[in-house]
Amino acid sequence: MTCRKLSLPLAQRPWKNHRHHHKPPLSISVQCAISKQGLRFLSTVSVNAGDPSATVKLIGKFIGSSPKSIALNTLSHLLSPDTSHPHLTSLALPLYSKIKETYWFESNPKLVAAMAAWLDKQGRHSESETLISETISELGNRERDLALFYCHLVESHSKQNANHGFERSYTRLNQLLHSSSSVYVKRRAFESMVSGLCTMDRPTEAESLIEEMRVVGLKPSVFELRTLIYGYGRLGLLKDMLRIVHQMDNEGLVIDTVSSNMVLSSLGTHNVLSEMVLWLQKMKTLSIPFSTRTYNSVLNFCPTIVAMLQNLNDIPVSIKELQGVLKGDEALVVEELLGSGVLEEVMVWDSMEAKLDLHGLHLSSAYLIMLEWMVEAQCRFNSEKYVVPAEVVVVCGVGKHSNIRGVSPVKGMIKAMMARKRSPMRIDRKNIGCFVAKGEL
Repeated sequence: MTCRKLSLPLAQRPWKNHRHHHKPPLSISVQCAISKQGLRFLSTVSVNAGDPSATVKLIGKFIGSSPKSIALNTLSHLLSPDTSHPHLTSLALPLYSKIKETYWFESNPKLVAAMAAWLDKQGRHSESETLISETISELGNRERDLALFYCHLVESHSKQNANHGFERSYTRLNQLLHSSSSVYVKRRAFESMVSGLCTMDRPTEAESLIEEMRVVGLKPSVFELRTLIYGYGRLGLLKDMLRIVHQMDNEGLVIDTVSSNMVLSSLGTHNVLSEMVLWLQKMKTLSIPFSTRTYNSVLNFCPTIVAMLQNLNDIPVSIKELQGVLKGDEALVVEELLGSGVLEEVMVWDSMEAKLDLHGLHLSSAYLIMLEWMVEAQCRFNSEKYVVPAEVVVVCGVGKHSNIRGVSPVKGMIKAMMARKRSPMRIDRKNIGCFVAKGEL
């Protein structure tokens, strides 16, 4: 793979036009949403929160009647620092204890690590250490398994921002790294330690660790450097962030959509919209594809658009109207996004249906994509090149992942836009997460 040199700072030198082969975006971490059965269980427990004996019975009934996957999914949901049920996290330990009594339970180091980190965050250090010691004893001298368990501990403690447990697990993993002759163990340990330090907002230490990797003969991967980009960017250390981007490019590592989205998100978080415009331009110059996450990473930080969407009665319902409202860097950001090709990724057009799927798009992103789609749909209806679909569908969801479950801001926005446009599209009776119309809009 060929590579090109990046020039820093962004605002001073143009980048050379050179194409990259693009790899599909990878997510740093993937979290599964809680199942319907798990959600019903937590809702029932909430109602009976004042009755400890009822809670114990409900836990027993839930574990006894639930498949393994649903029971573990619910426990993982409660252990997550991003859980939507923070008031019920005290259920985690009794739920875990009940799961251990089932016939299907198998020791799961990753789950133990999450449980230990949660306990440590609660200040229950002795209980956390007991869990860890039991697992270490079970793993014995199996070095790889032991290393992976320590990696899980470092990652789990960092996600919980549990300093006490993080330092202990980091020290253990570091000792194993230096005593092991296994390249696999060393690489996996470095990866987790770099990631953990960046999650704990210690990117300078993480960069020193990456230099240590080089000393022992290991070349840092895209993962470590990408993690460092995000670590510096989140703290607003933008010069350091861009220095690592430059370093990645010098070493022949791909500056792809994922890395670019991290840069864009960091620039937006710290209100550097002018640099965001330049970065979008560089992506186009270098043929780095935009994605739905690119839209989210940029539009979440466009203050005029975000403010407008708080009052749906007055939002512009055409691109021309929107461009008349926006000024300065915000107008330039939108101009760079328009026509980027992301619309093609989220729409289908055939004789059966014209469908726009807004899943995964934040409110501001869904708004701009919707404006683009209305222009494109009208062009296709007026062109002989495209068939007229039997049905038009806009999928907006019902708010399962919204801040208030069941209340979809995107759905409310689409409804307001359709009313303003006097569109025949209506909420589908069979699927309330969709708007539908027959034939042309």
